[in-house]
Amino acid sequence: MGVKQRLLNIVEAPVFGRFITAVIIFNAILLGMETSPTLMEIAGPVIVALDKLCLAIFVAEITMKLIATGRRFFTNGWNIFDFLIVGIALIPSAGGLSVLRALRILRVLRVISVAPRLRRVVEGFISALPGMASVFLLMAILFYIGAVISTKLFSGSFPTWFGDLGLSAYTLFQIMTLESWSMGIVRPVMEVFPYAWLFFVPFIMVTTFAVVNLLVGLIVNSMQDAHHAEDEVKTDAYRDEVLERLESIERRLTEQMNSKK
Repeated sequence: MGVKQRLLNIVEAPVFGRFITAVIIFNAILLGMETSPTLMEIAGPVIVALDKLCLAIFVAEITMKLIATGRRFFTNGWNIFDFLIVGIALIPSAGGLSVLRALRILRVLRVISVAPRLRRVVEGFISALPGMASVFLLMAILFYIGAVISTKLFSGSFPTWFGDLGLSAYTLFQIMTLESWSMGIVRPVMEVFPYAWLFFVPFIMVTTFAVVNLLVGLIVNSMQDAHHAEDEVKTDAYRDEVLERLESIERRLTEQMNSKK
């Protein structure tokens, strides 16, 4: 067995995957501890050393995968994702690049690539993006129409919220999220414009309850499709294995029958 095959067996072993997952979670805890001045004063050098050890493990893992798979490493999107996350952590964070220290927390995202269920969620979300683009376009049209109407109706009395198109769009976005929409915005507007609810209530019904739920439905359907596709792959693999075994049994029976003749 060659070196590449041995490395491939190691990195594909379930035990190795669980070990990497444990290191990712441990590293996430360390990065959280680094935000505490008290903990850093007590055990700063130890925390920094353990963080560097975790990074070294990640680099070793990526290196092993690169050696084991060669160019095939970059044909897998999750491998590229891991490579970029670890590569960001290796960029020097001194001087003008000190802001990159905060990006080290991105290493926590690696738990997505090692957890099959999380990968399925992300893959479902990505596959839903084409359909979501149409929904976002619809929402943008609705927001533009709403912003124009609200600016023309309410800008004179409420310039802070509806003074121009941008302010109106931002206010409508707040209303869509249902953040203080009634007592904070709509009721004060209704004190001046009693029939303002005729605009705001339909807007909320369409954007919050219809369009947003449509987005959720697209993501759920995409996740289900990804799950079904995965089940089909497993079923095909199992069927091929059974057929191979049956063919092997048939060959043996044929050989035995021929030998008896």
